[in-house]
Amino acid sequence: MQLRTERSQEVAGLENRSLGRGRVGVPVVGLGTWRRLEAAAAAGQEHELVGAAIAAGIQVIDTSPMYGSAEPLLSDALDGRRAQVFIADKVWTPSAEEGVAQLSRAVDWYGGRVDLMQIHNLVAWQTHLPMLEDARDRGLVGLIGATHYSPGSFGELAEVMKTGRIDTIQVPYNPAHREVERTILPLADDLGLGVLLMRPLGEGQLMRRSPSPDQLAPLRPFGVATWAQALIKWGLSDPRVHVSLTATSQPGRLTENAAGGSPPWFGPDERAYVLRLAATT
Repeated sequence: MQLRTERSQEVAGLENRSLGRGRVGVPVVGLGTWRRLEAAAAAGQEHELVGAAIAAGIQVIDTSPMYGSAEPLLSDALDGRRAQVFIADKVWTPSAEEGVAQLSRAVDWYGGRVDLMQIHNLVAWQTHLPMLEDARDRGLVGLIGATHYSPGSFGELAEVMKTGRIDTIQVPYNPAHREVERTILPLADDLGLGVLLMRPLGEGQLMRRSPSPDQLAPLRPFGVATWAQALIKWGLSDPRVHVSLTATSQPGRLTENAAGGSPPWFGPDERAYVLRLAATT
């Protein structure tokens, strides 16, 4: 197999794609806060981490009540920069009353509005969805989404998608976890839903042993210098995907991650090559 290498050596800036049926344009690389924001805070680097994300062109920052103290830490770390980011938060509770309280806290933390409010892991979605729709009507929420990490729940996720009442989904997608290719990505494309990727690096599993520089060399014409960039670009090279959420506690990693969100994009041959590399890590 001959990889295509005729594409430009010059890498453009971080690409923007539209979420929620074209209603909102955002850069394609985002920042996840699960575990990592608390780790950064433990090192006194939460402000530096958020600042480095913004400086790298990363705007979407994803968080959740499930992530310990990540929400208030993020609010504090924004430190006057709220207008520069797109906040994706979540409701995560079986209780209707606590769902209302979680939304209220998020609205207060983020200056009166949450850009995307998601129902985390579909917990009590029938209860929370009307509440979020009302909040959207009142201008407290921009977009509404749903998330799930488990392929065993993708049938229920598809059911929620088909209601026409959500704008986005968040699902895992990387070379080791491709279950969303069967039904979820095609359905999202048909319905015009925004797709945010969790676990683009396989929760670190795909990073345990990186390919050699020689193995990555065929990907250099696509702006790839590191294995993390190859994995991020692999997911974003599927045009049905809109944002890849990478989690890190190290401010220095954010420029590297953001570079994975710049064109040119992989074609089928390059994506297949990354799959083969991933199988050896």
